Amino acid sequence: MQIDVTADTFKLAQVFTISRGSRTEAKVLTVRVTEGGVTGWGECVPYARYEETLESVTAEINGLPGDITRQALYDLLPAGAARNAVDCALWDLEAKRAGKRVWELAGLTAPGPEVTAYTLSLDAPEAMRAQAAKHSHRPLLKIKLGTPDDMPRLEAVRAGAPDATIIIDANEGWSAEVYADLAPHLVRLGVALVEQPLPAGEDDALLGMDRPVPVCADESCHDRASLPGLKGKYDVVNIKLDKTGGLTEALALRDAALAEGFDVMVGCMVGSSLAMAPATLVAQGAKVVDLDGPLLLAEDRENALKFDGAGVHPPVAALWG
Repeated sequence: MQIDVTADTFKLAQVFTISRGSRTEAKVLTVRVTEGGVTGWGECVPYARYEETLESVTAEINGLPGDITRQALYDLLPAGAARNAVDCALWDLEAKRAGKRVWELAGLTAPGPEVTAYTLSLDAPEAMRAQAAKHSHRPLLKIKLGTPDDMPRLEAVRAGAPDATIIIDANEGWSAEVYADLAPHLVRLGVALVEQPLPAGEDDALLGMDRPVPVCADESCHDRASLPGLKGKYDVVNIKLDKTGGLTEALALRDAALAEGFDVMVGCMVGSSLAMAPATLVAQGAKVVDLDGPLLLAEDRENALKFDGAGVHPPVAALWG
């Protein structure tokens, strides 16, 4: 088996800003696994928040043996971007060699489209109102917040999109006091969900705190090992393949989270349709789906995912799986 890693860059349609900074392009790693003349592929987005770089993740992948299997992969690499790209590539390879779709191999029912959130970048209130108005036809908008001056932004988005469901991602940018102060206003403005309001290392403050709006663990939830530490703090867990380390663990985390009484959100980093494709399988029936990465790009892969009024559709076989 041959494993190849390449770095690819996709320009964004516009500057994308969160509380940690701005970007104008998505830098990803594409992994191709070839065996017997058949190639499977996958994509990951190394994330600095987890001390990942393009170089460190490439080194992890290049260190794998040539006879790697999905089962052995979980003993050799931790949850993270490197394992994700290889795991998804191995699923794709297995499907191509078997002449079946990945959902069939995984014992899942045939997937369909799911309504996805569309993310509004962090900006000045008037700019965010304009963004919201432009996308007010979308049923679900996600707002990047996480600053001391978020109320004017939230008010502006609601004014721009009065009928859309709104979810918020604070990206660990609030304190417990700020969240408690904002909570009644989130209810007033019809916010349906708040992602990671507090830093992952400080989220014990959520224990016993009134949560009038469901709170979702993002940076605090990586894989199944995260679940015991989330009890009493969170209502929802955000499953991202770059955190779980692949489709295999993402599916297992989804089942375990639901069994533990959590609702499930399926999210993404900013990447191409190749990165989103496996996540569409995890997203089936999720409470919230946030797989809008390709919608934020100025360019995408060939055979890209289809987005329409029904939401994000599962990938065609020519793309993945």
